[in-house]
Amino acid sequence: MPIARFFCPTPLQAHTRAVLPDALAHHALRVLRLPPGSAIVLFDGRGGQYPATLVADGRAAYADVGGHDPRDCELRGRLTLVQGIAGGDKMDWIVEKAVELGVGALYPVAAERSVLRLSGPRLDKRLTHWRAIVQAASEQCGRNRLMQVHAPAPLADCLGALEGPTLFCHPDGPADFAQALRAVDTRLSLLVGPEGGWSESELALARKRGLSAVRFGPRVLRTETAGLAMAAAATALLQW
Repeated sequence: MPIARFFCPTPLQAHTRAVLPDALAHHALRVLRLPPGSAIVLFDGRGGQYPATLVADGRAAYADVGGHDPRDCELRGRLTLVQGIAGGDKMDWIVEKAVELGVGALYPVAAERSVLRLSGPRLDKRLTHWRAIVQAASEQCGRNRLMQVHAPAPLADCLGALEGPTLFCHPDGPADFAQALRAVDTRLSLLVGPEGGWSESELALARKRGLSAVRFGPRVLRTETAGLAMAAAATALLQW
């Protein structure tokens, strides 16, 4: 059985005893039913990980932390996904798989045609939910740095935060995806619309910003497929 991995939100130090947060302790002791003395792995999102031994004292849990293991499995370049917010559980799927594929940052776009509308407490709750998915997916796939999930914002706000080549994905884009990647060095941003696609005003904004509209093959992909497929293809073609 693989050794259980846990994200610890507080900074870890080698060769110390760390108090595990209640949620982490509950998951280790009550959900996974790990016995005291079990070997576990902890990471705090700053890079690398720590082998540790689980220690239980009633409902409380601790970890005897070993030496720092510097291993990381991040991409050689920085990949950002700008995703039009999708409805239902599609965004959960996108967030989880983006983590597995090595995406460094996710910008959920409150697009004009997004089915799901978020504001106030509902937005805060959904953002917390997505970040919890990032933690769980990182524990599962072996990443020791957390993908950033930014607060949902209009497309114009997200574009202002991007660095490096930005590919605006559109089924009728004039440029081929693989050819567009030739201009990429160490950073790449992919923009994917929601279920209804980008609106005319959003397309106009992209053109005004000088973004490259690209197509990904002859078929029209669903929003929950497009960004993930292009992320996987980009990392392979760029040898990241």
